[in-house]
Amino acid sequence: MAAKSDGGGGGGGGGPAVRLESPEGSGGGRRTGGGAAPPARRYRLRDGCWVLCALLVCFADGASDLWLAAHYYVRGQRWWFGLTLLFVLLPSLVVQLLSFRWFVYDFAASTKDSAGSTKDSARGPRGCCRLCVWLLQGLIHLLQLGQVWRYLRTLYLGLQSRWQVEHRRRHFYWRMMFESADISMLRLLETFLKSAPQLVLQLSIMVQQNSIEPLQGLSASASLVSLAWMIASYQKVLRDSREDKMPMSYKGAVVQILWHLFTIAARAIAFALFASVFQLYFGIFIVTHWCIMTFWIIQGETDFCMSKWEEIIYNMVVGIIYIFCWFNVKEGRSRYRMCIYYVITLSENAALTILWFLYYDRKTTSDFDALILVCVVSSSFALGIFFMFIYYCLLHPNGPMFSPRAGGCIFRQRPAPAPGSPGDAVTSPPRSLPRTTAGERDGAPGERDSCVPVFQVRPSAPPAPAARAPRTEGPVIRIDLPRKKYPAWDAHFIDRRLRKTILALEYASPTTPRLQYRTPGAPQEVLEYETTV
Repeated sequence: MAAKSDGGGGGGGGGPAVRLESPEGSGGGRRTGGGAAPPARRYRLRDGCWVLCALLVCFADGASDLWLAAHYYVRGQRWWFGLTLLFVLLPSLVVQLLSFRWFVYDFAASTKDSAGSTKDSARGPRGCCRLCVWLLQGLIHLLQLGQVWRYLRTLYLGLQSRWQVEHRRRHFYWRMMFESADISMLRLLETFLKSAPQLVLQLSIMVQQNSIEPLQGLSASASLVSLAWMIASYQKVLRDSREDKMPMSYKGAVVQILWHLFTIAARAIAFALFASVFQLYFGIFIVTHWCIMTFWIIQGETDFCMSKWEEIIYNMVVGIIYIFCWFNVKEGRSRYRMCIYYVITLSENAALTILWFLYYDRKTTSDFDALILVCVVSSSFALGIFFMFIYYCLLHPNGPMFSPRAGGCIFRQRPAPAPGSPGDAVTSPPRSLPRTTAGERDGAPGERDSCVPVFQVRPSAPPAPAARAPRTEGPVIRIDLPRKKYPAWDAHFIDRRLRKTILALEYASPTTPRLQYRTPGAPQEVLEYETTV
């Protein structure tokens, strides 16, 4: 059984070929190779509680900002009302349009596949149901509730993966992970386009007024918690989606929230203090910092999106994130890059705070209050760095940073493969398999499908017959793309056409399929992958 994806490649119209292979002689689900498959990861109640907390944070952030904007309007502070409402509506419109665009493609593709023909199915009950879904989704996104709907859908799919039978259970789990990836990307974009500037704005107003109103404190606190929560939640969902990385525990996620909470708080307060005195220079500083960070990210040659222009837009968005906090975008020595970033951030925070302390208005702010603000900035940043060390030293998924075997801790937690069993053991969906090894690519012709490779030079002496490697349990979905390196999402999470094809193949398969990507640098084999025109 084979199927092709409609696209997903960089600039061309074709896309990666996707092929579902069943093990020879396995009868669809019989075990043919040695070794036991690890148990499938199940949706737990704590996962549902985490989604509910994320939904509460999202609602509190938006509601507190709207409440504060209405408060400014009633008091006649039209300038603060306009800026507060602008930072709420403009980012929300951008994210809702992106969310609705994803819905349009997913729903249109699923409708076309299930109905077979759009014309023939336009009439009757199915057509009325589809019209109702379109109207409902249009109303939801028009009311700026697209993220709320996706959170509730994620919770529904996760609970269904617990209640359904085995085959349906894993299908719902795949869909839940895809929905979690979508909401994580959407919320990350929204928080740094809305919550981050909103936090700096409200802190600047507090400094200028030399007072803190309850609604201002509530709005700033909700924005700060939303920023820290989404950074940690995004990293957790990303790690959960990849089998080549150990998943992040909830203890590690909470400590990471505290890490980003205090570092972002110190950064935002330093920004607010400087902006309250030097408005023009603050704008120049932000633009300069964003340009430098974006250039640094582009020089790192990230591999996140499926096309070059999408990659550039992604780098520009990450440049906005780098204004406030650290965000890993490239595999390798991330801790060294993080140290460089935090040295730069500490220098900037100190310079901005010192400049404000030298030129602040002595008539509205006393020296004692100014000294307290300086201490708050420094202590908040120190607390953030402290929690960062706690995370890396005790709670990092790969193990303690200073342990003797810190570099290989990911492997010592995995069971050793049984003798004679292949390296790519069956994994629970939607995690992908490790890349095909060089030995599998360069092995003898009888090792894979008993077919002679194309354009092979016949040796002078026939080689010794090689023993056929045992096949693993279950079918394999082979994707004709090199696998993206962490911290990028796998292609089947980014490319929605590829995702649709994999879900269709997974649903049609009687047993849990495995995903396998093409080895980078290896020649594309006609017999191993399908080709696209």
